[in-house]
Amino acid sequence: MLMQHAIKTVEDLRWLMAHTGGFRSGYVTDLQMSKRRLFDEESGRDVLADTTVSMTIRYQLRGMVRVAKLVMNGVTDFSIFEQEGSDSSALSVIQAECNDGRLRFWFDPQGELYAVCEDAHLEEIATPILTEQVLPELARWTFQGHSGEAPTIAWFLMELEDAGVPCSWAISKKRRANGMSSRWEGDLTPAGDGQSPRGNAVRVLVYGAQDGEGFGVVLRALGTPDRQVSRVLTILADRIAQRYAGSCLVGTTIIPGREWESWRSRGDARA
Repeated sequence: MLMQHAIKTVEDLRWLMAHTGGFRSGYVTDLQMSKRRLFDEESGRDVLADTTVSMTIRYQLRGMVRVAKLVMNGVTDFSIFEQEGSDSSALSVIQAECNDGRLRFWFDPQGELYAVCEDAHLEEIATPILTEQVLPELARWTFQGHSGEAPTIAWFLMELEDAGVPCSWAISKKRRANGMSSRWEGDLTPAGDGQSPRGNAVRVLVYGAQDGEGFGVVLRALGTPDRQVSRVLTILADRIAQRYAGSCLVGTTIIPGREWESWRSRGDARA
């Protein structure tokens, strides 16, 4: 499920370390800093009002692949230092402390990636570990529903029929996802046009949340480049984001479901 948690106290830090395992053996895929300035009428100048650092971390824990976005607000000290040949994006285990109302994070043993902030916010999507496919994977889209029941096979087929792209359905003979959270998995193949190469399909994996309510859906376009298969994936992504409250994951980018279509229309999506 989509995990969201505010981090302000020592207890919150303990939860973070327990939940993530300290991001052990993970790596930073994206790092951004933003500064907000306000106009000071007395001095007639823009003054720094706030600094925010956001970090995306990909790691594995308890049979799941996790993509976490850690947003640190009110940053007063931040450093990243890399010598030639070094890579501070690879994490062993982070260290953190709360002192004088501020949070301090060390993201590597040498302290080359370091931040001090007022508070932080964790947003995370977890998916089952997927085994390798015989066919190449052309695109992947993941959705994490906040609550409720996952869509059924019949729902997928009816939505595609309504969109004018009827498909056949076949349950996967071999489970491709590790972990007990997987509910069902199968292939959607465009029906009747005879244009899609043999084996091309959208593989659908539906799984349950590890903690609390919610569900997850992973859509993957498998095979060779195929316009019809790509269309099936895009239609389903749009319909799922419209129908259910949740968040989408493309690569290591987490997108609120309500923003999915506008994000895709800007040409950012790979699906």
